[in-house]
Amino acid sequence: MRRDEKRQGKTKLELNRVVFIGRTYEEYMRMFDLQAGELAGKKILDCPAGACSFTAHAAAAGLDVTASDIAYDHRIEDLERKGLEDTAHAMESMEQTKRNFIWDFYGDVAGVSRHRHQALQDCVSDMRAHPERYVAAVLPELPFCEEQFDLVLSAHFLFIYSDRLDYDFHLNTIRELLRVASEEVRIFPLTDLSGNRYEHLERLIQDLEAEGLEVTEKQVSYEFMINGNSMLQIRKTR
Repeated sequence: MRRDEKRQGKTKLELNRVVFIGRTYEEYMRMFDLQAGELAGKKILDCPAGACSFTAHAAAAGLDVTASDIAYDHRIEDLERKGLEDTAHAMESMEQTKRNFIWDFYGDVAGVSRHRHQALQDCVSDMRAHPERYVAAVLPELPFCEEQFDLVLSAHFLFIYSDRLDYDFHLNTIRELLRVASEEVRIFPLTDLSGNRYEHLERLIQDLEAEGLEVTEKQVSYEFMINGNSMLQIRKTR
């Protein structure tokens, strides 16, 4: 069996266990402390991108962006359906846990819902129009060349699921994101689903710095989950 066939079987098996929810371009710019001008001329990877619309909007603005996710070898219609189901479930849960969030950006649950639905619709529309931008992959392995991208963004995966993904998975995944990045990797947020800081973050930073990387914990202008207002910026030094 070829490697791509093995990957396809694995990703298809996992779809029902993947939460297919996304964030909008505006949310990404805040989460990762990005300015449109600094992205010009860069090759960017969003991984795992899920139902996020950053790729769609950035590409429409003339940027070179690729999205990668475990779910992308499924039919777009199935992804759209899964995204609608997951968003509805998430909003129901959020109604019961409002006190765990800061509402300055969205206003209320309905505001979050509008952003999630907009991200999903923009994402699947772009997938239909430009499927080449959306590449299926199963972390911690990526089907890209070394330093193929200048900047790699990774949101709401690492650290969030630290109750299910062990330290070695986190470290190996970050090393893989760094392998395909020529300049830097940015990860957001630095908390788990309960809003607690990733318990091994200091160890992770020390391990990465020991490999010659420049690691900075940077506060950003976006905070929805309490304590979730920082990203990890990992730069390659030459």
